[in-house]
Amino acid sequence: MKTISMKYGKTKIDVSIPQENLLGIIASNKEIRNKTEEEVVLEALDKPIESNKLREIVNKGDKVCIVISDITRAWQKMNFYLPYIVEELEKADIREEDIIFLCATGTHRKQTKKEHGILLGEKLAKRFQVIDHDCMDKDNLVYLGTTSFGTPVSINKIALECDHIIITGAIVYHDMAGWGGGRKSILPGISSYESIMANHALALNKKLGEGSNLKVRCGNAATNPIHQDMLEAAKLVKPSYLFNVIMDEKGNIIKAVAGDYIKAHEIGRRIVDEIDGVVINEKADLVIASSGGYPKDIDLYQATKTLSNAKEAAKENGTIIILSECVEGVGSDDLQKIIQDYENNVEREKAVRENFTVAKYIGYSMAEAAKSFNIIFVSGIDKSILKNINIPVVSTIDEALEITYKEKGRNLKTYLMPCGANTLPKLTCQVSK
Repeated sequence: MKTISMKYGKTKIDVSIPQENLLGIIASNKEIRNKTEEEVVLEALDKPIESNKLREIVNKGDKVCIVISDITRAWQKMNFYLPYIVEELEKADIREEDIIFLCATGTHRKQTKKEHGILLGEKLAKRFQVIDHDCMDKDNLVYLGTTSFGTPVSINKIALECDHIIITGAIVYHDMAGWGGGRKSILPGISSYESIMANHALALNKKLGEGSNLKVRCGNAATNPIHQDMLEAAKLVKPSYLFNVIMDEKGNIIKAVAGDYIKAHEIGRRIVDEIDGVVINEKADLVIASSGGYPKDIDLYQATKTLSNAKEAAKENGTIIILSECVEGVGSDDLQKIIQDYENNVEREKAVRENFTVAKYIGYSMAEAAKSFNIIFVSGIDKSILKNINIPVVSTIDEALEITYKEKGRNLKTYLMPCGANTLPKLTCQVSK
């Protein structure tokens, strides 16, 4: 037997598979770490991509808005790198009162004061407050124009009133935008609800019944309309500077990119592909994937990212077991309703199109996946929530395997994905194209 420990919430679960059935462990490619996290951050700030150093971009008296991610992305360790960005600004004589931290909540909930402290870190939290973006507050949004995709772009007024906008975050695979980081700090990060919904509605094909747009997927930027639309929105804002980190499977900052918000992000994407794009020679009968523990499995909304990646390693009608504690439950009423309140996917798709929300689409995409794969969740969420789309919820990996072996037999070619929210399996034939 091959046994590995996978993260589950703030604990771990041991997963054991017969050695002869194991096709492989899909994990990030080994990165030789010869620099500390501090060295990585300082090097990025010292060698920005197609840009002057941050201290050379800003001037004394300028007002600077630093856009940061919310608590669901605390794993990005912004509390580690933000002090270095503040130091850069201070070297240009930017006053403390002229630095604003704006949390790119998108459509997510507001943060607590304690969560703000986690995001900034103890020292910065004593000096600065965090303002949560409110996508529904029309009085604090400014319309900038409409993209070629028809998305009306309205952006947080506080950010636009500053002389400089610095966007921060992490670059990872993203199931809708192709990639996290970069332009996502603007749209959806600090955009209006209408802007966010119009952008994310591009995830569906044009006609009812055609379902999801296959170009909207992890790792695709070139033809992904959501990514392209986000980039157009960011160009209307013209951020002065980007700082994005790249993490390893243990949660360490191993790379960082800084500088021009377009070019630096492009290079960051290539780095992620080299590290987290994992080539496989065949698909499996069974894929067991962990989201990577808390907060990546904080709720079902976040856990769906793991399912998106795991699908790439499973055969049609294969089994996917997702390990996600979901301590905060579903994470969205819309997601739960689209799963529970409709009897088939055509009805779900129609409901998503009539009043698009990201959460509704995520629920719909789960229901789509459940038609193509046998999905089982090892989770603490209420079992009844996923019953209507035929996804069983169990408490232990042993229960999940018992269901699988009973339905499919025991001789199943299997992949294990200990960091499923991050790693993207790529079939050999797809890589060669």
